[in-house]
Amino acid sequence: MLRDLSGADWSHRAGLATLTAALGAENIRWVGGAVRDGLLGVSAHDVDCATTLMPEAVIAGCAKAGIRTVPTGIEHGTVTAILKDGPVEVTTLRRDVATDGRRATIAFASDWAEDAARRDFTINALYAHPETLEIADYFGGLDDLAARRVRFIGDPRARIAEDHLRILRYFRFQSRFGADLDADAEEACADLAHTLKGLSRERIATELLALLALPDPHETVDRMRTRGVLGVILPEACKAQIAALARLIAAEESQGFAADPVRRLAALLPPSPDVAETVAARLRLSKAQRSRLVSAAERNASDCDDLHALAYRLTPPLAIDRLLLLGGDARALADWAVPVFPLKGGAIVARGITVGPAVARVLQAVEGRWVAEGFPDPARIEMLLTEELAKIAP
Repeated sequence: MLRDLSGADWSHRAGLATLTAALGAENIRWVGGAVRDGLLGVSAHDVDCATTLMPEAVIAGCAKAGIRTVPTGIEHGTVTAILKDGPVEVTTLRRDVATDGRRATIAFASDWAEDAARRDFTINALYAHPETLEIADYFGGLDDLAARRVRFIGDPRARIAEDHLRILRYFRFQSRFGADLDADAEEACADLAHTLKGLSRERIATELLALLALPDPHETVDRMRTRGVLGVILPEACKAQIAALARLIAAEESQGFAADPVRRLAALLPPSPDVAETVAARLRLSKAQRSRLVSAAERNASDCDDLHALAYRLTPPLAIDRLLLLGGDARALADWAVPVFPLKGGAIVARGITVGPAVARVLQAVEGRWVAEGFPDPARIEMLLTEELAKIAP
């Protein structure tokens, strides 16, 4: 039953009761994703709280109750309460004063409905009383949630004009929760897709990776392509790349690998290291994400010849990326522990080779044969060393 939150695991956290006592049940409501997901029976980790109290009053009330707070976004009215069973962001009710599609100037409000009106989708504007868990629904969010319908609050074009990122958020939420498409939202996102160019690359990357992390977003991604949205944020992704994404998702599922957004981003790009570098720079990806994207772009058919040799050379996670993207079977690498090459340079010097480049060449040659032979035992390594030393002229 969509009106009942009593079964939501987060609703029984002791810390929330402590926070309620500190701030007063009449002053706060749980809101957003935790309420939405709880009504659907989906686990939620983060709980957000809306309040009629000013940030200073939130801090004072928490301090009196022994709750530590962090002013994570105090200029926007947000204070994070640090509770034993997880932090809670407590945000004073707000209304938009001015928006430019990238950021908003806000003013504090005192009316729950006014705060709800500035949120993006009806399913995200559901408020729960902290004690009774009674739901306050100002825009038909419960009916939309029951129908698996993602609908903007008010006119979609007006809401997108306030924050252009809502285009990408719409597609992400529609992929996660939606069934029937909302024609007005689809048309608005298509017509205003060009406005995404004004957003920071970091915000776009965050939303894109969040979409790609969903169980199976390839149909949504393809719809973004046909609607002209994907071309604005990722022009390298053509129809063939979306087909590659679908194959990757199927391979992940059939082989038991978790959805991975960076690997899926690699599927949306042609296998070109230069392209991967360009996209990573444009999206401001982290150094680790960039390295993975470039490694995946360097894949070639020969990678499937020896799975363990590939994993030894690259690390198992990078090898798994390549194999899944190539349509190979990566299950043998899921729990594979990379063996340690036991031969050291000192053992070669002890056999009469002068310290220098010759030692490195012998070491490299033995290691290469050891890998090619499937990582044999130390006795075989000794034989390989003897053979390589015999090749060196006296």
